[in-house]
Parts: sequence; structure tokens; C-alpha cells
Amino acid sequence: MIALFRLTARVAVVATALAVSRRHAVHALLYLVVSLLAVAFSFFLLGAPFAAALEVIIYAGAIMVLFVFVVMMLGLGPGARPEEPRHPDRWLGPALLGAVLLGELVYVLTLGPRSVEIAAEVGPKAVGTALWGPYLLGVELVGLLLLAGLVGAYHLVRRPPGKEKT
Repeated sequence: MIALFRLTARVAVVATALAVSRRHAVHALLYLVVSLLAVAFSFFLLGAPFAAALEVIIYAGAIMVLFVFVVMMLGLGPGARPEEPRHPDRWLGPALLGAVLLGELVYVLTLGPRSVEIAAEVGPKAVGTALWGPYLLGVELVGLLLLAGLVGAYHLVRRPPGKEKT
């Protein structure tokens, strides 16, 4: 299990570094999705399958769709920039990192508990008790931070009255 966890952690660190270093926002989002999936798999290996499922559903799913909408809102339109040629090396990195995670997942699911010793399982009740107990302030602050980001994105793309696109 330690070897799988270390490999997953390396995938997460590499994908996060590549997400931060990419100039093109869509490429950075691809690496960020791989990073979030690696973190979810780490949660699974640590014995928190519910937290892993939440990571995939909320972050790798819903939040990434929100990021894609923001990228589309902030885009300059089809005529503003010339279309970049599509190269396989642009998606090869996220595909390779995702393939490593998929291979780990297949290994864990096919061999099951015989080969991988997973830590004690953390259920939904424990997660809910923690979120609405000692971490309540953090949960509320994250909600405010997401709201501030949404308002900021709206103000970035809003056009002043009289300057509407024709």
C-alpha cells in the first residue's frame, strides 16, 4: 500500500506542478483534473472512500465544470486569437498521468483486500460530524471564498452599459 500511495502522491505533485506552469488555461485544467483524481485515490488508499467519492464528484466534477465555464466566459471569442494547431503532446501528459492512476485503481480493485491493506474506513457520518463540528468555520469560509470568486469572475467579464457587443 505504501508503494501505491507514494506513486499516487508523485502523480498528484507532478500534475499540480504542470497545472500551475501551463500557459493555456484549458491545458492547466486538464492537469488539475488529474491532480484532483490523484488526491481522491489517495483518500481511498487511506481508508476514506466517502471522502474520495466526494473529491471526484464535487471537485473533479462540479468545480472543474465551473472552471471551464469561467474560461469560456473570459475567452476573447473565436476571432480574437488564431486557432492553435492541435498537437498530441498537449494531451499526452494528462493522458499518461491518468493512465497511471487508472492502472493503480484496476490493480487495487481486481486484487482487493488480499494484496492492499486499506486503513480503517471513515464513513459519511464521521465526515458530516467533522464538517459540522470542529471544521464548521472552515466550511463557511470556503463557501464565502467561492462566492467571492464567482462575483469577481462576473465583474471581469461584465461590459459597461452602452459598450455591448454588436
